[in-house]
Amino acid sequence: MSIIVRDAGMERIVSAEAEVVQVATGFLFTEGALWHPREQFLLFSDMPGDVIRRWDEKNGVQVFRRPSQMSNGLTYDRQGRLLACHHATSSVTRTEADGTITTLATHYGGRALNSPNDIVVKSDGSIYFSDPSFGRMEFYGVPREQELDFRGVFRLGPDGELTLLADDFSQPNGLCFSLDEQLLYVNDTERGHIRVFDVMADGTMGNGRLFASTRGDEPGAPDGMKIDSQGNLYSCGPGGIHVFAPGGEWLGVIRIPEVCANFTWGGPALQTLFVTASTSLYAVEVRVPGRAVFQA
Repeated sequence: MSIIVRDAGMERIVSAEAEVVQVATGFLFTEGALWHPREQFLLFSDMPGDVIRRWDEKNGVQVFRRPSQMSNGLTYDRQGRLLACHHATSSVTRTEADGTITTLATHYGGRALNSPNDIVVKSDGSIYFSDPSFGRMEFYGVPREQELDFRGVFRLGPDGELTLLADDFSQPNGLCFSLDEQLLYVNDTERGHIRVFDVMADGTMGNGRLFASTRGDEPGAPDGMKIDSQGNLYSCGPGGIHVFAPGGEWLGVIRIPEVCANFTWGGPALQTLFVTASTSLYAVEVRVPGRAVFQA
């Protein structure tokens, strides 16, 4: 069974009979799923392969960018420019409209970032990203010593100023805003939980508290995380993608055959959930649409 229902609310989001389909396979480790709402294609990272791949229904999987500096999290800003986190260079970049690549962040306090991992953009143009140490490990990045003495979450303001928001994580990973952007959710891979913070008027975050934990005996841990169009929170976890109601109630799990690292909604109605899971790309149809990263 692909869908585990723990609460009746789960079936309003995805049918209990929904099937998870393998779209493509043969990769090393997939991440950073990102849908282009205007041109209707999917991008995803293959970190160890040092490549960003592109998929659409007509052409299947193609190479979008190689090398990719071992990219992980991907998103678009409000102008539709690609933002990427890179493990190999401990950096965050933006691809401009003419194709040139601008480096936005590499250091904090004179020391190299650990390895920017997941990334989101607020409506005012500010960029938030997590900075665990996974990209300084074999296979997932380039082995090297960590320069910072913490693993945190950062905000890159529209003016280019880099601000440390929190540094009390073990391995911060997925992050996303609530629908009204008043809350920021951040999960922690090693601690197996999701915390939620109030977003202050100046863009910083405070009043952190536990939102939910991902439970289960199957392989997997908190990783990619996003909010759908009704405010339900999806997070990778043991066995697949865990779905929580806006109040934190655990609704169920979309089981994935491989350990999943990230996902996004795509298709014309944003009701196809694309999942990057270890060596493969999967898809499952859902009832509640996701949200476009930018307006098409």
